[in-house]
Amino acid sequence: MLSPQDQLTELVRTLEMQQHVFATDPLLVTEKLQGEDGKPIQKLHRRASRIDSNGALARVLGKIDGRIKGIMMVMSVVWCISGFLGLFTLLQTNVVNFFYVLVCLLGFHTLMLLGWLAVTLFNQGKQSSNWFASFVSPSYLIRGKDDVTKAAVDLYERQLQHSGMRWYLGRFSHQLWLATLTGMLLAIIFLLIVRQYSFSWESTLLSDQALITLTQILGWLPSKVGFTVPDSTAIVQSRLVTDAMPLSMARQWAGLLVGSLLMYGIVPRAIAWAFCALMFRRKKMRLDIKQPYYQKILNFWQRQVVDEDDFNEAPAPIAPKATISAGKKLVALLEYPSPQKNWWQDGLENNQKEVEDFGILDDRDDMARLKAYLDDHPVQVLIGIHSKALPDRGTLRKLDQIAHHAKDGLIVQLLSDTSLIDNKVSNNGLDHSNNSDPKTRVSEQLLENQNLRYQQWQTALTTRKIGLVTPP
Repeated sequence: MLSPQDQLTELVRTLEMQQHVFATDPLLVTEKLQGEDGKPIQKLHRRASRIDSNGALARVLGKIDGRIKGIMMVMSVVWCISGFLGLFTLLQTNVVNFFYVLVCLLGFHTLMLLGWLAVTLFNQGKQSSNWFASFVSPSYLIRGKDDVTKAAVDLYERQLQHSGMRWYLGRFSHQLWLATLTGMLLAIIFLLIVRQYSFSWESTLLSDQALITLTQILGWLPSKVGFTVPDSTAIVQSRLVTDAMPLSMARQWAGLLVGSLLMYGIVPRAIAWAFCALMFRRKKMRLDIKQPYYQKILNFWQRQVVDEDDFNEAPAPIAPKATISAGKKLVALLEYPSPQKNWWQDGLENNQKEVEDFGILDDRDDMARLKAYLDDHPVQVLIGIHSKALPDRGTLRKLDQIAHHAKDGLIVQLLSDTSLIDNKVSNNGLDHSNNSDPKTRVSEQLLENQNLRYQQWQTALTTRKIGLVTPP
């Protein structure tokens, strides 16, 4: 399975793709982590932990993981108890047939261990573990219809289908066998302490010499670790024993029985368990950071962060200052009327001797009339542009045409209308009894809009090199 950090990271990915609302905004966490150090996988783990700031996701994952491990532990305890009770029932007589008890202890276990070894070597463990996934399915262990629980259950079920689960299944199987053998070992030790047994053997086909050879072969490995093995005399005298045998001889058979259970049962199974645990660790499911979701986050973190001290904001374009000629002027308004009657007076100042007011340029007829006039009269044109006017393509096309026909040049004056503030307040019927001044609020909004339009016109006039009249 995935590590707890990987599980939380993958759960966050699943929920974020489902538009889940987290305790902390993932976008803010991602942006804050951009400047932090660490390996990509470490930063992804850190990101998931911060998104789950209240620990709700981790608790759901921990609950599922705890219940799966709890079931495995309960099953191990049950297998241990069953092994203890099975052997306790088997050894109720005072005279024990040694080889019969040994076959009951290790016969089926040895066959199962050899079968697992054959499957591992020849089939490479490609058999499906779907039955195990259905047996310990998280949907049986936790109930909940919320998005977090459903996503967590789906995450665990995907992990149970992973190919590396064959080793997880093998480890669990060996764990149950170890529990059973441990229960048997505890039962043998307990009964040998509280009861005195006599050991015998019986055979129709095997001679004494054959049993001596078999017993010596069986006892070779236990004898290497200190367990006693019956000698030839004890083996011959143990045939068809029906009453109490000498205590020294009984201890030899008891040592061989315990040693055989350890060396031929528990130790091989423990080695198989350790092998599966090692292989499961090597084949363990890893977080796939090559997925588009993770790649998008990693690419964002790899972008170069601009140091604020080195950042130079580009200056806003400023239109050139208008040069007012001494000759005749033609003034006109572009599309919108002006609230001031002689709006050009502040801009022209002392150059107002010969001023002709053309009125408002609105439609094509006005433009045709103006161009015809400019073709016959060498004048400087002053265009007044209201704060409502936008520097769109149609408006700028008109300015370009006027500049082309004006023989003494074209200059522009941007007009503002503060009277709109009072009209806006009165038309909206705002409550002046409020603690905050509505006129102030509306005026700030209008001034902000006017400043934005003013900068847009500055940019447009700068591009066309049209002078701007700035009234005092």
